[in-house]
Amino acid sequence: MANNSSMAGRGSLQHQMNDLVIIVQILVVIFLCVNMLLIVTFFSKEVFYTTMRYILFAVTLLSDSLMLFVSDILLILSSYRVTMQFGLCIIFYILSVICIFVTPVTLTAMALERYVAICMPLRHAQLCSTRSTMHCILIIHSLSSVPCIVILSVFCASASKSLYTQYKICSMEIFVSLRWQNNIKTAIYQLYFLIMSITIILSYVKIMKVAKAASGENKKSTRKGLRTVILHAFQVFLCLVQLWCPFIEVALFQIDLMLYVNVRYFNYITFILAPRCLSPLIYGLRDEKFLLALKHKVPFGFHCVKIKARTGFVCQVGCRDRLP
Repeated sequence: MANNSSMAGRGSLQHQMNDLVIIVQILVVIFLCVNMLLIVTFFSKEVFYTTMRYILFAVTLLSDSLMLFVSDILLILSSYRVTMQFGLCIIFYILSVICIFVTPVTLTAMALERYVAICMPLRHAQLCSTRSTMHCILIIHSLSSVPCIVILSVFCASASKSLYTQYKICSMEIFVSLRWQNNIKTAIYQLYFLIMSITIILSYVKIMKVAKAASGENKKSTRKGLRTVILHAFQVFLCLVQLWCPFIEVALFQIDLMLYVNVRYFNYITFILAPRCLSPLIYGLRDEKFLLALKHKVPFGFHCVKIKARTGFVCQVGCRDRLP
């Protein structure tokens, strides 16, 4: 009886996991399509790939799309207990950790760009040129690689050589199996996000001072810059929440397996998948130039035609004209 009950429980859990995996696949496909649309829109006009803030925006899109793809592969493999050679798992780990940091570091750089544009307008063209942007991207990826290098170095120093030829279920947790390794990882993560948070807050304070002294069109532009910095701060906060999810999941694993599975998938969808698509989409829709180009990239949409008669407005579905 106990064996039958145990088998029934495992069957129910596996069935639920299958449903959750299918839901995740649908969301990943939708989010990747949205991100690809934004990336195609970025390359559609020269002003986008010659302006610093749009280039950095594209960097976050590419990083988020890669993160969605890699994390989804790891989710599928771990859900069905598929093993891989440990050396291949290290490659997946490197891509995941770098992508995790590239987005918030880039958002911090975007906040600094807004600070330069509003508080140092005469030097903006010089400091935010295309050449400077390429240097900035190199610095962003270098800084994003440091946590990965440190964590892997600490792990490799204590791992046996035979481990690299073994086949294991690939997950982020196997690289911090010891408590002191996890403490080092946590310290690095918190240090990075503390520095990024302070940078964004200082940028906001400086822009707010300029906003109080500005007037007319300058005041309107400055306030828009303030809202942009607030959006960057919210995006970085979502990235920070993502780092705390494993601590919650480990605690729940000791209490109830079914609850652990549900919470883990909820955290994955809410704090990993959704922000990697919705935040860039919101940012793109807020920009007038990008929104105009995006409208012309959508093949089908609703447009309203004003009728002079009493019928008012009539919404029709049609194909939008392409940009020349």
